[in-house]
Amino acid sequence: MSKSKLVCNCNKTMPLDAKALAGALKLDAAPNIASELCRGHVAAFEAAVKSGGDLVVACTQEAPLFTELHEKLKGNGTIGFVNIREAAGWSAEAGRATPKIAALLALADLPEPEPVPVVSYKSDGELLIIGPSAAAIGWAERLREQFSVSVLLTRAEGGELPIDRRYPVLSGAEATISGYLGAFEVAWRQQNPIDLEVCTRCNACIHACPEQAIDFTYQIDLDKCKAHRQCVKVCGEIKAVDFERADVQRGERFDLVLDLSEPPLIRTTQPPQGYQAPGKDPLEQALAVQALTQLVGEFEKPRYFAYRENICAHSRSEIVGCTKCLDVCSAHAIASDAAENRVTVDPHLCMGCGGCASVCPSGAMTYAYPRVSDMGRRIKTALQTYREAGGRDPALLFHNTTDGRELIVRLARRGKGLPANVIPLEVFHIASLGLDVMLGSIALGATRSMILSAGSEPQDYRAALHNQLGYGQQILSGLGFGDGHLRLIEAADVPALEQVVWNLGAARGVPAATFDLSNDKRTTLDFVFDHLLKHAPGPKEEVPLAAGAPYGRINVNKQTCTLCMACVAACPEAALLDSQEKPQLRFIERNCVQCGLCEKTCPEDAISLAPRLLLGRQAQEAAVLNESEPFHCVRCGKPFATKQMIENMVGRLSAHSMFGTDAQRRRLHMCADCRVIDMTEHEGEMSIFDYARGGKGEA
Repeated sequence: MSKSKLVCNCNKTMPLDAKALAGALKLDAAPNIASELCRGHVAAFEAAVKSGGDLVVACTQEAPLFTELHEKLKGNGTIGFVNIREAAGWSAEAGRATPKIAALLALADLPEPEPVPVVSYKSDGELLIIGPSAAAIGWAERLREQFSVSVLLTRAEGGELPIDRRYPVLSGAEATISGYLGAFEVAWRQQNPIDLEVCTRCNACIHACPEQAIDFTYQIDLDKCKAHRQCVKVCGEIKAVDFERADVQRGERFDLVLDLSEPPLIRTTQPPQGYQAPGKDPLEQALAVQALTQLVGEFEKPRYFAYRENICAHSRSEIVGCTKCLDVCSAHAIASDAAENRVTVDPHLCMGCGGCASVCPSGAMTYAYPRVSDMGRRIKTALQTYREAGGRDPALLFHNTTDGRELIVRLARRGKGLPANVIPLEVFHIASLGLDVMLGSIALGATRSMILSAGSEPQDYRAALHNQLGYGQQILSGLGFGDGHLRLIEAADVPALEQVVWNLGAARGVPAATFDLSNDKRTTLDFVFDHLLKHAPGPKEEVPLAAGAPYGRINVNKQTCTLCMACVAACPEAALLDSQEKPQLRFIERNCVQCGLCEKTCPEDAISLAPRLLLGRQAQEAAVLNESEPFHCVRCGKPFATKQMIENMVGRLSAHSMFGTDAQRRRLHMCADCRVIDMTEHEGEMSIFDYARGGKGEA
């Protein structure tokens, strides 16, 4: 259902065409174009709120003001905001931007994505400050009234423990931290002879130490200590000083961690929520503390991923195949569980980047917030509205909600803005944009599908995106569409972004498909490939791809393959099949994800991978990779193996002492049942039980 649109030309700095917008958005009447909706024309906003219904305000700069007014006026409907100024109206091609403005406004009418399960956190404010003594104690003194503070001193660097025992002070080294907001597990080794949990701070050891190796952090400088042990003597029955302590391993649980160590104890690119490692800079430390103050209470976030382990290509029989999600996850939220043929994801550590879903070749890992189907609906709506409004050669520019959004805003304010045909689409994290979304955009009518990285994304994510876009462009180029359709734009400032978007050149498009993008990755790509092949300038059924691509064939060395079918059992995607009728290895290439499990499982090393994209019906049909004559039991005539397998076995075992006679060697040509029967008929033969145990003549 269409929402009421409130449009402003921002003091006449944008040439807006109300009639054209009404036609593009299929409105009953042309919208009124205000010039200062947030100032002199605010009465128009108030009237719209009082009339009821859902509103869309084409301004994001004054969203706080309009939200506050909407609440005060007790508006019945919802209110949303769309940036048409920096995204379209402020541009060197503003006069041609009406189709893009219509597309952006049309997106506001789409329903919100379906809710997903949430992940809960609970933090009671139990804060551990860990690091050198002076800095850690200093921050503990400042924060002891805001948090339930504990201190872990990892190094004595001056300072003095407070006179009053207002919070626990611990000491140790070799500290490790695991967990997340509300559930951090901290372990350390009690290395200093003085245990601060036992120490009464009576100062007797300080006064007794002849080397002055003990300061008022009540820790011993072992480089100064000459082992007089006067401190042990004066400590007496307290026994806080112990140079031979046995119980050195310690550990506790905390809600929050302020890590002042250099280097930090957690070095992941995206550390868990509730953990701050600001380093030595006082300003960074203050900002970290400010962030921690916001993390006391109960919190929820979306469960960003969905996982189908039945099609996961990670492992089979504890042999590891695909590890792409493990390799790309910057939060270390994904772990291998090879024993169960799967990976595990800790939803509390997952930061929602979606990189795992982008690189997953099978679609076992998918992005759930928003789902691909929701993103596809946005893409399809934007492109369709743009075309119907008269726009040509639409290019999509995906960007994140932080520095990517800010860079586009700065480009409009300081530079030429975006070209009229470049439609910006905001996503939570650009790493979530996989091959299905990017090639799907081209199939839905975009001439280009680009991703903007303004610098905040880790290098591993950018490398993964380069690979995924590279595979997609190889497919498009291989089908004759030319180059330049898919691109990762790495630009950290306005001149760099402006240089790219205003020099894109021409790219050959494809008639827009009518299908929707599916949450099943391989299904979506099947539709995309069929559509691209149908409209390809240079159609071909085989497109070469670079190594690591999620499509390809397998090569089988027929001279060494014994058709043992271990590869069939290992294949998680039903790409490899046997035959019920005869010894035969078959292969459905469309199902293959190039995980390598078959290659690693094959006992004869007879399999190798060959990336490519096979299109058309032959990709869906079972092709025979190897077949052999069945071998029939020489006793009962039943087929029980392949001829090659029996020949290999006879070649390996015929020289063994257990098969020294013709009758024993003949047994190798029998099925399992007949082999047992034949052995019972020759009871006088030596068996394995007749050999001495251990090789020393023991019975």
